Amino acid sequence: MAETTAKTDATLPEGLKALISRADTGSKGPPPVEKWNPPFCGDLDIRIARDGTWYYLGSPIGRMPLVKLFASVLRKDEDGRHYLVTPVEKIGITVEDAPLLAVEMAVEGVAQEQQLTLRTNLGDLVAVGPDHLLRFEKEPDSGGLKPYVHVRGRLEALFTRALMYQLADLMEERETDDGTRMGVWSGGRFFPVDPAFLSVQD
Repeated sequence: MAETTAKTDATLPEGLKALISRADTGSKGPPPVEKWNPPFCGDLDIRIARDGTWYYLGSPIGRMPLVKLFASVLRKDEDGRHYLVTPVEKIGITVEDAPLLAVEMAVEGVAQEQQLTLRTNLGDLVAVGPDHLLRFEKEPDSGGLKPYVHVRGRLEALFTRALMYQLADLMEERETDDGTRMGVWSGGRFFPVDPAFLSVQD
C-alpha cells in the first residue's frame, strides 16, 4: 500500500500533488470548483467504478482521506464528463455511473411532511427536496429502478440496491398533472417515477 501511495503521489499533476499534503488534515468543506476555470490538461487514468471504488492506474486508491480530497475537487461539466479541478488545471477522469453512492437514509414524518436525508459513501449529507432533487432511471440490463439524488453542482449519488428497496417501501400513488403516478415525498415535494420504469419485463 505504501508503494501504491508513493506511486500515486509521484505521478499526479502538480496541482493535484499540491492538494495531497492536506489529505490527512480534515475537511473544511468542498472548495468552490464551480467558480474555477483552469485550462484542460488532459485525462488521467483515474476511474470511479459503479460500486464507488476509486482506481488509479488500475489499482484501488486505499487512502480514504485522499479519495475524499479528490472528490472535493470533482466536477461534472456541461459536456457530461467528470473532471478533477484545481485553480491551475482541469483533468478528465472516468466515471462508470454516478461518482457517489447513497448508502444510508433517515426518514422523518409521513406523506407530504416526509423528509428523507441521505448519507453518501464519502460522508455527504443530503436532504432530499427542492434543492436536492431525486430522479429515477431504468437499469438497462435488469430492468430495475435506479434512483439518483443531486448532491452538489452536477454531481449525483446513486442509491445502493439495499437503499433502493428501502425507498420503494416509501412509495405511494398520487394524482399528478400527468395522471396517477407512483413516487415518494420529501421536503414538501413529490418525486414521481415514470410509469415506463415500473413496467414488468417479460
